[in-house]
Amino acid sequence: MPPSQTTGSANQKNAVDKTAGAAKADNDKQQLNFDSALASMPAADAKDAKKSSLADAEPIDGKDVSDFRQTGRASWYGRDFHGRRTANGERFNMNALTAAHRTLPLSSYIKVTNASSGKWVVVKVNDRGPFKRGRVLDLSYAAAKMIGLVHAGTGRVKIEGLSPQEAREARDEMLASVSTK
Repeated sequence: MPPSQTTGSANQKNAVDKTAGAAKADNDKQQLNFDSALASMPAADAKDAKKSSLADAEPIDGKDVSDFRQTGRASWYGRDFHGRRTANGERFNMNALTAAHRTLPLSSYIKVTNASSGKWVVVKVNDRGPFKRGRVLDLSYAAAKMIGLVHAGTGRVKIEGLSPQEAREARDEMLASVSTK
């Protein structure tokens, strides 16, 4: 029988095989993007830079917001906004560790802790929002995934502002905990 006259079940099997392969490739690509998002934050000092191979990463030089504290409900955003421009002019990357806040200075760094699980992540504020009543922060998909908010969609969080030095140190601690799992 010519290839163009294959049975429906064979075509369905090929479609399933292709879909499974595409899903695995997407998962591998997301993991790579997620890892590169973590790697984009520089090490706290030269000794740590050599250990973590981040010597050529961008420096953390955001605003000092170390006196900022807030609690409230956070949500996350991802695929629908992926690639769009953020308030600071960067392209939104759902696999980077970023957040949107209404008032914090753009390019500042904050530590976000899930109040129910205690999991935390350091993110760069690069956008404005959220614009939904009752929410104080919108996290990128990657940040929400790290603290366990993806499935629920929203959750109560504690936000702590960080100085650039505190951001480097917290990032190094975060990288160490992720790499030991």
